[in-house]
Order: sequence, then structure tokens, then C-alpha cells
Amino acid sequence: MNPLNLFRIGNDFKQQLEDFRPRLYQIAYAWSHDTALADDLVQETMLKALKSSQQVKNTEAIDGWLFGILTNCWRDHFRRHKECENIDDIVLVDEITPVQLAESQNIVDKVRAAVAKLPAGQCQVMTLIDLEGMSYTDVADVLEIPVGTVMSRLCRARNTLSQRLLELRPDNTSEVPYLRRVQ
Repeated sequence: MNPLNLFRIGNDFKQQLEDFRPRLYQIAYAWSHDTALADDLVQETMLKALKSSQQVKNTEAIDGWLFGILTNCWRDHFRRHKECENIDDIVLVDEITPVQLAESQNIVDKVRAAVAKLPAGQCQVMTLIDLEGMSYTDVADVLEIPVGTVMSRLCRARNTLSQRLLELRPDNTSEVPYLRRVQ
């Protein structure tokens, strides 16, 4: 751009750009979280706006136009600074296979289904104690029931859940594992 053309741009337009600078900086900083990069993006936006000032037909809608330029500058920054990795250096072996992931998800689904079939009181007590790690007294306070009721509901819920999950095992052996939880 010819430096003389800058003088042809109206002072009103230059003032609008200058007045808009803090808003551009605010957005650029929110996107980049880097003061230097935000300054650079705003500077680049202002230069492009000055170079393209003849494109502005409605100076009242300048904010959308400037934000569009800032967005393009932001995208250009990422294109220029795109980090590349050599694919030959990447190890593509994972200890967990898709089959293992599917099996573990299947187990999770079965446990959730078994818990969902528990009576509401047992389900509440079990989830609060076993999932949230709450104490028996805290659960009793939350549910407004005696501690003894909490303990009996938890015992019944665990026994029911254990039986339901044992029935789902593919090698349904007669051995019942001993479950113990110390509170």
C-alpha cells in the first residue's frame, strides 16, 4: 500500500478504528491468553483494515467487519505456526485393546443395569456410600433414616447385586467370592 493512500483515508475512519482497538484486543486476548500475541493480532487486523478501507460501505457496521478480519488473522496465525510431528516417531501401540475396552464397557453396563433394578432405598444407600464415599451417619442424615436402616439396606443391596452379577458371569461357578467393605 502506498503510504500516501493512508492520508486519503478519512480521519473519521481512523478514529473509529482507534476507538475499536480495545474491543479487538479484548477478544484477541480472550482467544490467545497471550498479551504479545493479542497485540500482534490487533496490529495485523488494524493494518489489514487500513489497507482495505475502500471495502467499507457502511461505517456503522464496522465492528462485524473488523471482527471478521481479526478472525482471519487468528486463523492465519495457526496456519503459520502449525506444529507437525513425524508420524514415524509416534508409537501406535496401546496396552488396552478395543476388545478390552468393549468388555470393560459391557461390565459397566451390566453393573449399572443391576444397580438400576435395586429398590429405590437400597439404590440410594448403595450409591451414596459406595460411589460417593459417604459415611453411614452422613447417609442417614441425608436420607433422614436411622443408621441401622442404612446398614441393613446396604447389606441387602450388596447381596442382591452380588447375586445378580454372579448370574451374569459366563463361567457361572458355584464359588461365591467374599465381599467385604470396611467403613
